[in-house]
Amino acid sequence: MSSNVPPARRILLRSGKSPFDAVPVEEALHRDVIATNSGNLIFSDATHKLLEVPGTEVVSNGIRTNVQAAGRINEKYDAFVVPLANAFRPSFEPQLTRLTQLISRLKIPVVVVGVGAQTGLSYDPARLKPMEPAVRAFVSAVLDRSASIGVRGEFTEKYLKDMGFKDVEVIGCPSMFMHGKDLSVAKRAPELTAESRVAVNGSHSAVRTQGMDRIIARAHERYPHLRYIGQNLSDALQLHWRDVSGPNGKITEMPTHPDHPMYREDKVRVYIDPITWIDDLREFDYSFGSRIHGNIAALLAGTPATVLCSDSRTLELCRYFDIPHQRIDELGKGEDVDPAKLYAQADFGPLVNGHHERFERFTGFLDRNGLQNTFTHGDGGAAFEQRMRSLSFPAGIRPWNDADPVAMAARFGFLQNRISKLTADNAKLKQELARSGSKAVAAPSSVYRRARRVVGKALHPGRP
Repeated sequence: MSSNVPPARRILLRSGKSPFDAVPVEEALHRDVIATNSGNLIFSDATHKLLEVPGTEVVSNGIRTNVQAAGRINEKYDAFVVPLANAFRPSFEPQLTRLTQLISRLKIPVVVVGVGAQTGLSYDPARLKPMEPAVRAFVSAVLDRSASIGVRGEFTEKYLKDMGFKDVEVIGCPSMFMHGKDLSVAKRAPELTAESRVAVNGSHSAVRTQGMDRIIARAHERYPHLRYIGQNLSDALQLHWRDVSGPNGKITEMPTHPDHPMYREDKVRVYIDPITWIDDLREFDYSFGSRIHGNIAALLAGTPATVLCSDSRTLELCRYFDIPHQRIDELGKGEDVDPAKLYAQADFGPLVNGHHERFERFTGFLDRNGLQNTFTHGDGGAAFEQRMRSLSFPAGIRPWNDADPVAMAARFGFLQNRISKLTADNAKLKQELARSGSKAVAAPSSVYRRARRVVGKALHPGRP
């Protein structure tokens, strides 16, 4: 496809929700606007801000792919922009295939920013071999509709070029360019002490394989002001509903579990909106952990951060941006990992000094694909930021606290409304089944059952 593409005026953006959509916590969790991981919203919000220039409208498409919407998209939009993270991984193959089916039906430019392949720290692509046909089909469909495809880093670039694709550009992740060419990160104290405010992040998958639970437990002993920031939907459900029904609910070693001491001490948060996440991290001295976007949120707040890399997706991004990092497999026992040592070893000079050049490379990629950006062609995001600051977003989700009447009222109000709606829907379905003569049974949904269970336990705490 030619790079002489006229600037898009109506852009459809793949994102869980618009940055301007301030969704109440209960509704956000019910709809899963974070697409199971709140880190997704950091790079989709950044992309939205970057693309919002005078005369251009950016519209969120949602995460779920509707292949049948291709005709409407062709008619209403000038471009489809797809920010992705570790999309080339086996567990994402079904979604990747549906996305390919949609893109194959589109006649407008399709621009992919920041896609990555996920394998181990050794960069061995063997585990990705079975899904290679799906990756080939996706990349081919994209390159038929764009000048190039933007990837996260060195591993993904080599992975695609080894397949024979030439129009591959390393651009990192758009999240790092939320503030344009400006990035200011510096240590706020010579060293960390017991009085330092430290944020830590991790994942349930990193508990038994990488010892994140031991790293967190040791930091909890040393730093009284430690806060754990989770990102998964299951983390949020454990905090807001005390719901441990999923597989992650069996892992009591993580701070989002109600049995963990940090949960009981109110030292855990999950954020639905990047703006509140980044704002809160401005008050911290340091952030560390295995979550790449959890630490990018800190860097965007100007807070020093170190990533504990556990796979290729985090390692290649850290290498590209010169984000201070350590390979988690080289750290030894989790009990020996001290944030103070990581902080002392971290050098933020290469990250900050190389940011302008990386920004120019990123915006050059956008230019070649017919996409203007607010820092070159607009107001530098001023209108975007002003609008964001005029809105009221929910604070970070905190652990369930029966003593907070406002939070409890919001929870119960949402659940009672859901129960009423689902009860009415269930009754209507029963009537329709009866009229049709069907013997099928109308079963309540999982949300209905959860709502009844949570309300019942709250109103009757002694009942099993």
